[in-house]
Amino acid sequence: MPSTGAASAAGAQGQSPGWERAVLEKLALSSLDEKRRARRWNIFFKILFFAYLAPFLLIFLGWWSPGEHKAGQAGRHTAMVDIKGVIESDGEASAEAINAALRLAFEDVKTAGIVLRLNTPGGSPVQAGIVHDEIKRLRALHPDTPVYAVIEEICASGGYYIAAAADRIYVDKASMVGSIGVLMDGFGFVGAMDKVGVERRLLTAGRNKGFLDSFSPMNDEHRQIAQKMLSEIHQQFIEVVKAGRGARLKDSPDLFTGQVWSGARSIELGLADALGSVEGVARDVIKAEDIVDFSTHENLAERLAKRIGAAAGQTLAGTLSAAGVTPRLR
Repeated sequence: MPSTGAASAAGAQGQSPGWERAVLEKLALSSLDEKRRARRWNIFFKILFFAYLAPFLLIFLGWWSPGEHKAGQAGRHTAMVDIKGVIESDGEASAEAINAALRLAFEDVKTAGIVLRLNTPGGSPVQAGIVHDEIKRLRALHPDTPVYAVIEEICASGGYYIAAAADRIYVDKASMVGSIGVLMDGFGFVGAMDKVGVERRLLTAGRNKGFLDSFSPMNDEHRQIAQKMLSEIHQQFIEVVKAGRGARLKDSPDLFTGQVWSGARSIELGLADALGSVEGVARDVIKAEDIVDFSTHENLAERLAKRIGAAAGQTLAGTLSAAGVTPRLR
C-alpha cells in the first residue's frame, strides 16, 4: 500500500499532489515578470537619454542651430562671407555656396557693407570666375553696399581672383598674397611601367584624345596645346586683376609670374590697400561693428549625401586630375 501511504502523508501535510510543479511555475512566471519590468525601465531610460541627447546630435549634424543669427534679425551690421579652403565645385568653398551667401548678404536691408574673409590657397579658375562675376553683378545692383576683402593667412591664385572684385583689399603684414598664375600638374608612369614590364594599350579615335595620359610618353604637340591653354587662362586672370586693381598696381615685372608676397609687400605692389582685420574693417571702415556671418556651411548629412551621390563623378575627376588635365589657380 505504498501509494496510499504517500497520499495520506501528503494529505496530512496539507499539500496536494504536483505542488512542486506549481511552485516552479510560479517562480518562472515571477522571473519573467521581473525581466519584463527591467526591460520596460531600460527602454524608458534609453528614451530619456536620447531625448536629452537629441538637441546636441542635431546641432552636430547641422539640422538645428539654436541661436543662429539669421538674415534680417540683427540691426545695422557688417555682413561677413567666409571663403576658406580649396575653391572647388564639390567643396565648402564652391561658387554655389559662396554666391548663395553673397545674395543673402546683399539683399538684407540692414547690411551696411560686406566683408569677404579669405583664407584659401586657390583652386578652380571656373569656380573663382563665377564668384568674381557674381560679386560684380550684385555690386552693380546694390551700389550703396561696399564689398571689402580681408585676407588672413593666405589668399593665393583663385582666392586672389575673387578678392580682385572687392572695392578694397585688407591684409595682415604676414599674410601670403598673390600667386597670379595657372598650373596643371600630374604624374608620368612610363619609366616605372618599363621597369616592371607593363605595357600600356591605349586606343583612341582622334589623335589628341589621349591628351596628357599619365601612362603614355609626353609628346610635343600635347605639351604645346596644354601650354597654350594655360597661357590663355593666365591672361584672363591678369585682365581680371588689372580691371579690379586699376592704377593701384605698381609696374613690376614679377607681378604676374605666380610669385607669392607677404601682406606688407603686397601693399607696396598695389595688390592690397592696407593692413586690417575683419573686426577693424567693420568698426573703422564700414562703421557697423556688429558682424553677421552669412556663410553657408554644409552639415554632416549633406556632406555624406554629396560624397555618396558624387562618388562616380569624383572617381572620374580624380582620374583626369591625375592625368594632369585640370587647370588650377594655385
